[in-house]
Amino acid sequence: MQKAIDRVMQTYGLLVNLTAEQEQVAREKVSSFLASAHTSDEHKLAVEGLRYLRASSRSANFVGRAAARCGATLPPEP
Repeated sequence: MQKAIDRVMQTYGLLVNLTAEQEQVAREKVSSFLASAHTSDEHKLAVEGLRYLRASSRSANFVGRAAARCGATLPPEP
C-alpha cells in the first residue's frame, strides 16, 4: 500500500502546491482512507486515493484547514 500512497502524493503534488506540513496532512488522510480499502491492487488504490484527495480538497478544503492548525497556509489559487 505504501507504493500507492507515494504514487498518490506524487501525482497530487503535481496538481496542487503544498507545503511540507500540508503534504504530511494529506498523506495521513489518504493513508487512513486507503487502510479501509477492500483491495490490495496498487493501481486501484492509487486511483481511489487520488480521487479521495481531490474530492476532499474541493468539498471541504480539508488540507488547508488541517494545515492551518499547524500554522501553514495554502498558496493563493490562480
